[in-house]
Amino acid sequence: DPAKMSVKPADLLSEAYAAERRKLIGREALLPEPGKPDAGGTVYLAAADSEGNMVSYIQSNYMGFGSGLVVPGTGISLHNRGNNFSLDPAHDNCLEPGKKPYHTIIPGFLTKDGQAVGPFDVMGGFMQPQGHVQVVMNTVDFGLNPQAALDAPRWQWLEGKTVDVEPHFPAHIAQALRRMGHNVQPSLNTASFGRGQIIWRNADGVLTGGTEPRA
Repeated sequence: DPAKMSVKPADLLSEAYAAERRKLIGREALLPEPGKPDAGGTVYLAAADSEGNMVSYIQSNYMGFGSGLVVPGTGISLHNRGNNFSLDPAHDNCLEPGKKPYHTIIPGFLTKDGQAVGPFDVMGGFMQPQGHVQVVMNTVDFGLNPQAALDAPRWQWLEGKTVDVEPHFPAHIAQALRRMGHNVQPSLNTASFGRGQIIWRNADGVLTGGTEPRA
């Protein structure tokens, strides 16, 4: 009964889900077990038009189905990002009037000399601020175009001295980090390194976009 299912039939019939299931086919018999379609709750939108209007927008329910509350008559579910906040007055992320507590909804926007360059974001939980640093660095320091800035291999600090790197991360840099005492771990789960979008506007008003290869 579709009205009682926790998973949408369209998700089970999608090409992406079929591809994930197909990867399980091998030379040894497996017990038939149900798959687990992705339950990601974050969407990012970068938009720009010929008149110079630009939007950097992100929406995320966060944990599960967010707060579990829906605005009557709209179908819009409210998030529960407040889970990251603290009510302890001694905590740096304590919720209080006039303060913007830290969380991982960070729609980015780049400007230069007071002029808009464009919207960007690398969504993905606590990878988000790390992904922002890397994408901006690729753009500003290395002069990469939007697509190349997103394609470049990423790293992700997990905890302590542990850092995950993508399989195509430069080996000599990973080895140098290990010599410095970092625990560097190659990771095949590219989804954990964030999913980004970029639109840059040059001085002539030409728009250039890039989209995440990991998504």
